[in-house]
Order: sequence, then structure tokens, then C-alpha cells
Amino acid sequence: MRAVIQRAKKRLLQMHFESQIGHIGGNLSALDAMMVLYHQVLREDDVFILAKGHAAGALYITLWTAGKLSEDDLKTFHGEGTRLSAHPAPGWSPDIPFATGSLGHGLPDATGMALGYKLQGRSGRIFCLTSDAEWQEGSNWEALIFARHHKLNNLCIIIDENRLQGFGTTSEVASMNPLGEKFSGFGLDITHADGHEVDATRSAFEAPAKAGPRIVILRTVKGHGVSFMENAMEWHYLPISASQYREALREVDGA
Repeated sequence: MRAVIQRAKKRLLQMHFESQIGHIGGNLSALDAMMVLYHQVLREDDVFILAKGHAAGALYITLWTAGKLSEDDLKTFHGEGTRLSAHPAPGWSPDIPFATGSLGHGLPDATGMALGYKLQGRSGRIFCLTSDAEWQEGSNWEALIFARHHKLNNLCIIIDENRLQGFGTTSEVASMNPLGEKFSGFGLDITHADGHEVDATRSAFEAPAKAGPRIVILRTVKGHGVSFMENAMEWHYLPISASQYREALREVDGA
């Protein structure tokens, strides 16, 4: 699995370098979780929703490793008329059921889908990956109240806790630390795991929920695997230069 993730990380860097698109830091913090989901966890009737839509690149690369996108598809990333837009757009792939990227929308969509599955008697699970700063959005808390009230134990809410957002650290911009404690009053099953450790991440995703949705808080590193990007807020935005791309590949190859 580590070799598959390494290959995905290199192709992600290539795609962002060739398109000169930023957001690479948040893609690298979330890539491992998506890879574990698609390669080791998701079953036929399960659904994944990427709420932090600015990590669309990591989703496209994950779908590529799963045989759901082609090399030619990746070459169109962020291009004119592409299906692989900067934030996921629906209508062309069953793996992208909703448009996301406007933060705070993905989880309400996932919650509604989870309730729909319950009402239809379907066995599938809904996995929704949010950012940690996204919990500054009130709509997420409304969705959580709804999910707890309806005891949606087929919903797994994943939080990419890389502790950085567009204008600084989450504690500087609008602190909710420690985020896990904010969920404790809901009486939910909460699991903390290293979001870059495959076995721990898989175990957290597969643990059954009891009272309602399971919350999995993944401790992650923005820009993970590339030393000059790690925990650096500017890689929320910056594109990669040619020299930086070569250095990043060397580091990933040596990991």
C-alpha cells in the first residue's frame, strides 16, 4: 500500500506542476486517507464525498489509481472544458455525487444521503471528508445535530486535522481547539488516528458506529512528504516551480 501511495503522490505533484495550480498542501494532507478508503475500505454500495473540495486533485489521483480515471483524463486537470475542475463537479462520475468546495456544504449533503440510505434499507455507508477549518461553518454543526438526532450510524465523518487554513493556523484564525472536545457532548463515537499511517487509518474507518455517526479525526501534516511544504501555510495557495518540483520528487522517491 505504501508503494501505491508513493506512486499517487508523485503523480499528484506532476499534475499540479504541469497545470500550475496551487492547493497542493491540503491535497497532500488528505491523499493518504482517500487512498486507504478507495483501496481498502469502500464496498460496492458505499459512497465517498469530498467536502474539502480544494483537495480535488488528490481525489482525481485516487480515482486514477483505482482505475476510474485515465492518464489522458489527468492531463486535462483544470484545463478548458475539463471534467477535472479545481473543485469536484457532479454529472459525469458516480464517485462525485455532489458539487463541493464551498466549505460547509459536503457534510449536509452526506447527511441527507445517509438518511436516504436508511429509509431505503440500503446497507451502504457514507464517508465524508472535511477539513478542520471547515468546522468554522455553522452548516456543519446543523448537519451534525441532524445526523445525531436520526442516529445515522451509516455515516462516517472524517476530519483532516492539518491545523492550517487560508490565512494562518486554525488556532489563530478562529480557534476551536481541541476540536475533538467540541463533539463530546453529542455522545458520538470519536476516534483519533494518524492520518498518514495506513493501518491506523483503515481501522478507524472500519470501526462500527453505535449511537450515530462515527467521527474520525485524522492528525495530518499539510504538505506531507515534502519537507519544504510541510506545515507551511503558503502551500495552501502556491503553484510549484520547476526546481521545487524536482526536489519534491527526490524527497518522495527517497521516502
